[in-house]
Amino acid sequence: MDEPIYKIAPLPLWQAAKASGRFDGAPVDEADGFIHFSTGAQVRETAARHFAGQRDLVLIAVDPQRLGEALRWEPSRGGALFPHLYGPLMLDAVLWREDLPLAPDGHHQFPGTVR
Repeated sequence: MDEPIYKIAPLPLWQAAKASGRFDGAPVDEADGFIHFSTGAQVRETAARHFAGQRDLVLIAVDPQRLGEALRWEPSRGGALFPHLYGPLMLDAVLWREDLPLAPDGHHQFPGTVR
């Protein structure tokens, strides 16, 4: 797949990743044994289900081609395939990072580049 994949993360975790040069995941990722990602078509629902009302989040766009064999597409919600990374996210695979603010209606505002 050539389209970016996305990770929603708390800002403090992202800041720690920038300092160390790698992102090892959030607590839920560590508990599951892999880093959860979403496609552009899935990321809004991921935000609504797992991050509703949370502030100080960032959206991280990642080039899946740079992740190699550690990236696997596995069934999750309703059988849809989600990208899972079995290993750390090295920051050279990150395309960009944007804040993920809450709109007045309580939903997160995504950059226009996310499809």
